[in-house]
Amino acid sequence: MKEIVPPPPAIVRNDMAATQALFHKHVVPSYARFELALSHGSGSYLYDVAGRRYLDLGAGIAVCCLGHAHPEITKALVEQSGKLVHVSNLYYTEPQGRLAEALVNLLAPGKVFFCNSGAEANEGLFKLARKFGHGEGRYEIITALNSFHGRTLAGIAATGQEKWKKGFEPAVPGFRHVPYNDLDAVRAAISPATIGVLIEGIQGEGGITAARPEYLLGLRQLCDEKKLLLFLDGVQDGYFRTGRFQSFQRILENAEHETRNAERFLP
Repeated sequence: MKEIVPPPPAIVRNDMAATQALFHKHVVPSYARFELALSHGSGSYLYDVAGRRYLDLGAGIAVCCLGHAHPEITKALVEQSGKLVHVSNLYYTEPQGRLAEALVNLLAPGKVFFCNSGAEANEGLFKLARKFGHGEGRYEIITALNSFHGRTLAGIAATGQEKWKKGFEPAVPGFRHVPYNDLDAVRAAISPATIGVLIEGIQGEGGITAARPEYLLGLRQLCDEKKLLLFLDGVQDGYFRTGRFQSFQRILENAEHETRNAERFLP
């Protein structure tokens, strides 16, 4: 069979022990790492420092959707680094505006907030919610059990798993957790302080559990009825990982006739 991936370069020595020593000396052990030191990648494959090749099914925890060392990505990075690397949000740059336009066109009319990570994106949602409800004293957000919304203090408070909270008490206030896919539980948890509902379209750490179409549509109707914000955390299930830009688009595509007959459910 013809090789579609170029062979790795010749290995001079095994740098596994040296790489591990650097980490043990200088890197905080916040992650439990595999006994594997990687040197480079090509397409869907990774190579370790000993020259062994691996089929990469982790994809950088689901972020390297175009593989490793993709020539078009390399070309774009080199081209842009020859112009500007970073100028902050104090100035206008055309690529940022065009990226925002492309994202909006994939989803719905609106605007884009750029940030550096999924946790920071969720922190932005928490601040947006509190700003929206500040005048009425509303600040609580209802989230789901077995959810995951990041490792910041507010992110672990929003997360519906106790294991991520241990040792970081007291928790940031303002979050209630209810069973996933249970619309009645969400309704029962609403209080005068509630300002929004935050869910994942597909729970990852919760066991790859997808929201049911009626659950999503019901949440939309309930949030409209109670003047609540509805947030979908798409850090792990969005950006075409389901074949559609966001997971709710995939979940609802087989219920298009239902959504057309229930337009009052949608914004």
